[in-house]
This record gives sequence, C-alpha cells and structure tokens, in this order.
Amino acid sequence: MIRKATRADYSRISEIRLAVQENRLSSLKVDLVERVVGWLFENSTIWVWEQDGAIQGFSAADPRDGSIFALFVHPNYERRGIGRSLLPLACEILRASGHAAAMLTTEPGTRAERFYRADGWVEIGRQDDGQIIFQKVIRQSAIRQCT
Repeated sequence: MIRKATRADYSRISEIRLAVQENRLSSLKVDLVERVVGWLFENSTIWVWEQDGAIQGFSAADPRDGSIFALFVHPNYERRGIGRSLLPLACEILRASGHAAAMLTTEPGTRAERFYRADGWVEIGRQDDGQIIFQKVIRQSAIRQCT
C-alpha cells in the first residue's frame, strides 16, 4: 500500500535511510537530512510503501529546487518494484509545483545509477564529490514520464 507519510512515520523512514547499502549518509550529512525532512513534512509530501505491517520504502521531492530528495527501499525489500512505484509520485510533486524537469544525484557505479539510467534519466554533470547529477523531463504527467 502506498500512502502519504505522517510525522509518526519519521523513525521508520530514518531507519530505512540508515539501513541502505549504497548511497550511505556520512555523519556530516545526517543533520542536514533531518532539517530537510522536517521541511518536507511541513511543505511537501513524502510517500511511503507499507508491506508486512511496516514501511519498507519511501520517496520525497523538494519543490523548492525540483529535486528528488529521496528514493530508498529497505534492503530486505529491494528488487520488488517499490522504488519504481514510488518515484513517479515524487516526480508528480515537482511537476505540480511547476518544474519541467526533475533532478537528482547518486553515486557512480551503483545499482541506483543503473536504475535511473534504465528509467531514462540523463546525466547532466557531476558534483565536486563525484556524485552524478541526473535530470528527467516531467512536463507531462509524471505517471507517464517519470517511471
């Protein structure tokens, strides 16, 4: 089941974010992520996938800058289509906020990189730390374009 997250979901969302095997958070970024997530709860939508009585994945988009802020699935639930189901919902938030394209970053050489490339995301650059910057057009319904 997919639904909008509530603040009561925060601890499980945090558990999933810290449990992932790739794109792990450095200790320096934990505080930044907590601040942004707080803003997203107040001003955007975080979507969650519930299965087996718990949240197993989540997505979030930041309408301020047109970025996909998060798309994470608990390691025990990977490769079940959860991310593929949650990503279009995050893209739709950005489209509804007026963005013509969505952006995101991920580490090179990861399954996430392969996932986004296979989904039609285009590399448009690299950050100073080597992260790949991807972009995808979302002008039309994100349900069709961002899947």
